[in-house]
Amino acid sequence: MERLRIRHCNLCGAPVQHRVPAGDSHARAVCTACSHIQYENPRNIVGTLPVWEDRVLLCRRAIEPRHGLWTLPAGFMELDETTEQGALRETLEEAGAEVRLDGLYSVVNVRPVSQVYLLYRARLLEPRWQPGPETLEAQLFAAPEVPWQQLAFRAVAETLRRYFDDLQAGARWRLHAFDVE
Repeated sequence: MERLRIRHCNLCGAPVQHRVPAGDSHARAVCTACSHIQYENPRNIVGTLPVWEDRVLLCRRAIEPRHGLWTLPAGFMELDETTEQGALRETLEEAGAEVRLDGLYSVVNVRPVSQVYLLYRARLLEPRWQPGPETLEAQLFAAPEVPWQQLAFRAVAETLRRYFDDLQAGARWRLHAFDVE
């Protein structure tokens, strides 16, 4: 996947050159006027795997990309928040659900789009939710009920597979770290 390249300095607006700065190992956008270096780094996606009994709460997307498909409540981490704060915020914004975090469950590298998912196991405080503006509907699913062919993102599908496998194996929770293309 070809990335959009930075063309102008975000400080002074002058054109940039893409080159390896002294002491670095990667090409960066270096301003031709003020020498400011702009770094392009992966984006963090934070969210939860909210559970009530043996069922997981999924949200059907009301926005692009993948409008109408199902996903876990998750989204881009904001500045000045921790991964935990972001996961709780996204769960409240997208699912209108209050949860308690039970630990980091999966770290998923999605290299083609330069994203890293950080998904936490979470317990719904009550079996109650109110989808936000980015969600058409939210629903609890047991493993056989999950709309596997209608999941929006592979990182979510692989996390759900691992979760239900762990649940079936006796729920010895551990961190899952993996890559998806």
